[in-house]
Amino acid sequence: MSFSPPFVALVLVPAPQSHEPQLIDVDGTIFVQLGIFLLAVVVLYRFLWKPYLRVRDDRVTRVEGYRQEALRIDAEAEARLVRLEAELAEARRIGVGERASARAAALVHEHELLAQAQAAAQRAQAEARAQLAAALASERTTLQQKIGEIGREAAKKILGREVGS
Repeated sequence: MSFSPPFVALVLVPAPQSHEPQLIDVDGTIFVQLGIFLLAVVVLYRFLWKPYLRVRDDRVTRVEGYRQEALRIDAEAEARLVRLEAELAEARRIGVGERASARAAALVHEHELLAQAQAAAQRAQAEARAQLAAALASERTTLQQKIGEIGREAAKKILGREVGS
């Protein structure tokens, strides 16, 4: 008896026979079938499974890249929004300051114009009073002269003679 591996003994031993038909015959063809199966696994792995995994990994990488890009764009948009809101707040602050300074300048200008108008009105009033006083003095003088004449004429009519002054 020679020494041989146990699987060789299984191949050389004929399968047991039964009166009923057997579904599976275990004989030397199992190794051929196993070889064909392994060959099919290697071929399918190389030409089908490996390209599928590569495409799937590429797609996952692309999707993750798009997701990262979307997160980056979102963060960038948020930063721009914060910056724009800060600029808007600064512009509002400057606008409020400029409006307050313009209002203060307008009030100062208004006070100056009012002061000038009041001064001009007071000058005009003083001139009008002076003219009125001069006209009044002139009219008083004229009236004093007329009063004297009217008095003399009245005395002349009442007395019937000339009255001396």
